[in-house]
Amino acid sequence: SIIAVSVWKVIGWNMLIYLAGLQGIPDYLKEAAAIDGANLWQSFWKITLPLLQPTTFFIFVTSLIGAFQVFDQVYVMTGGGPAGATTTLVHQIYNAGARSLIIIMLSGLFVGMVLGLQAFNLLQRFGSEEALGTAAALGLLKELSPVITALLFAGRAGTALTSEIGLMRATDQLTAMEVMAVDPLRHVAAPRFLGGVVAMPLLAVIFSVIGLYGAQLVGVQLMGVDKGVFWSQMQGSVGLHDVTEGVVKSLVFGVACSLIAVHEGYHAEPTAEGVGLATTRTVVASSVITLLLDYVLTAAFL
Repeated sequence: SIIAVSVWKVIGWNMLIYLAGLQGIPDYLKEAAAIDGANLWQSFWKITLPLLQPTTFFIFVTSLIGAFQVFDQVYVMTGGGPAGATTTLVHQIYNAGARSLIIIMLSGLFVGMVLGLQAFNLLQRFGSEEALGTAAALGLLKELSPVITALLFAGRAGTALTSEIGLMRATDQLTAMEVMAVDPLRHVAAPRFLGGVVAMPLLAVIFSVIGLYGAQLVGVQLMGVDKGVFWSQMQGSVGLHDVTEGVVKSLVFGVACSLIAVHEGYHAEPTAEGVGLATTRTVVASSVITLLLDYVLTAAFL
């Protein structure tokens, strides 16, 4: 029923787009094909279908975006289902990412401001205050943003994932799903793991943007660094390789932290004390693994 409702919502819009694409095909092409002896199938396969490729691509992209936004009708029609069985990936991204935005944005702002103060103080000793933008951008993109985001993610979203799955284990919800021949790994663990993996790079990007604003706020407004020099130095010194390093780190950290959180919750002891211990292990293990992987990835990118 959910699939039927989703198709019914978009089929009319897609048909209108296809009709507009069909009206844009010149009639003389079909007439020339008919003169050459082409039948209807050959005319469709050689003329109509190739000319509709841009329209088909547009519909595919918009439908894909819409598919990632599907969670409202799921809640209206099923309420999430038993044990969250009908919740979508977007809802898990929301749980892991959007609910961590406040702490990520506040931390990014203050870290950027502190970085601006410390970097300005250090660069002033060498008469290189104009390089503040470069130092702030490289420090945030390559190190501070992915590492601090991962640590905050482990403390906020990772513990939530572990406690949620651990509570399902303690109340025998996972056991009930296994009795009904429903795989808990597929319907409970996997969506939450993927939601954390997708949310981590997005949170790291937001942390970097807010951190750069904080560094610019301190360097330009308080320390008197020229605004144009701040941004021009940063744009001229930061390359695609630096951005790629930060994205790869955040993605790897997201996989590690989400996997640890899901694993600890899934294998937690079915007691209140067991769930609490699993949550503690999640934070400790995620923090240590994040710092270890940061060293390994930094060495690999050098």
